[in-house]
Amino acid sequence: MIRSLLNTPLASFYLVLVSAGLLIALGMMMVLSASSVYAYVNTDDSYYFVKRQMMFCGLGLVFAVVLARSSVRRLRSLSWVGLFLAVGLLVLTYLPGLHANVNGNQNWLSIGGQRIGQPSEFAKIAMILWGADILARKERLLDQPKHLLVPFLPVSLLLILLVVFQGDMGTAMIMIGILAGILWAVGTPLRILVAMAGLAAAATAVMTISRPSRLRRLMAFLNPTHDVQGTNMQATVGVFALATGGWWGVGLGASRQKWGSLPEAHTDYIFAVIGEELGLFGALAVLALLLVLGYAGIRIALRSDELFTRLLATGITTWFMFQSLVNLAVVLRMLPVLGVPLPMLSYGGSALTANIMALGLLIACARNEPQARELLATRRRRPQPRMTTVVGSRRG
Repeated sequence: MIRSLLNTPLASFYLVLVSAGLLIALGMMMVLSASSVYAYVNTDDSYYFVKRQMMFCGLGLVFAVVLARSSVRRLRSLSWVGLFLAVGLLVLTYLPGLHANVNGNQNWLSIGGQRIGQPSEFAKIAMILWGADILARKERLLDQPKHLLVPFLPVSLLLILLVVFQGDMGTAMIMIGILAGILWAVGTPLRILVAMAGLAAAATAVMTISRPSRLRRLMAFLNPTHDVQGTNMQATVGVFALATGGWWGVGLGASRQKWGSLPEAHTDYIFAVIGEELGLFGALAVLALLLVLGYAGIRIALRSDELFTRLLATGITTWFMFQSLVNLAVVLRMLPVLGVPLPMLSYGGSALTANIMALGLLIACARNEPQARELLATRRRRPQPRMTTVVGSRRG
């Protein structure tokens, strides 16, 4: 039965829609639970953060519907616009009076002292969309390294460097992962990928050593028992929250760690609150939904008959899966703290809006699968039944 359902033309469409919809709904519920105490203490409104999250979710859905219903030609025409907007917004964060420092990172736009957005989240979309378009245009030349790497690699590195110099190492790592995923999907030789991985590792080491706060986090990761009340507190409390959840959790809304023990409970460490309140069952449900979304993205990429949609689906799927893996590894203390949110679940207006927009693009790719495209075209051509009204009849 499952196989027959997966063979239907719109199976990929529904897999993305259902899994992402459940993740977003669960995220709303957990943001409310994880942020209520912090919101009440700081704003006198326990619903402050969830109301903002719902507002940005609505905004993202508007953009997602437009993108999902757009043709491939329209999406490709938007790629250059998105790239220039992303570069422009990132550059604005370097101008005095237009940036805000958050946890030591200069990665927010600010107007009148109010933070209005994190451009690096939208830079991920721009890099994927523009990269898919430029590589698709050069499809017949991709066997030549100069055409394979130029201009995609230099422009992508420009976006990544703009994020790096903001101090946002976590987001830069996610963008490097997206870049590697797209290059791998387009058939980049292994020796080039290995060389790029070596350079990325060396650059990460330099960035870590160059900033004392990053070095302290690395040392804390290597020595879990050191400074448990300071540098190691967040990682320690996160693991403790997961451990106290047990099989079924302490109950929705009953987290103890969100009462001040766990910093960033509603953002980077929301998975710890999920594990504490919903237990192993809830944590595994999140993993299952993420895996379904990842499977749907890979399925769309494999079934696409155009290079553009194949690379677009690959880039978005790589983004969601790699960022989720990094976030979960941090919460499970398998990586140092990096400040990377869990897609569709963590609180963050810019992040959620960008995530939902990316889902719109992925749905557009699903609608462009050969069988789905044929089915949708048939539905559009099918004549609509006309409504007739019988006024009356008279028998002779």
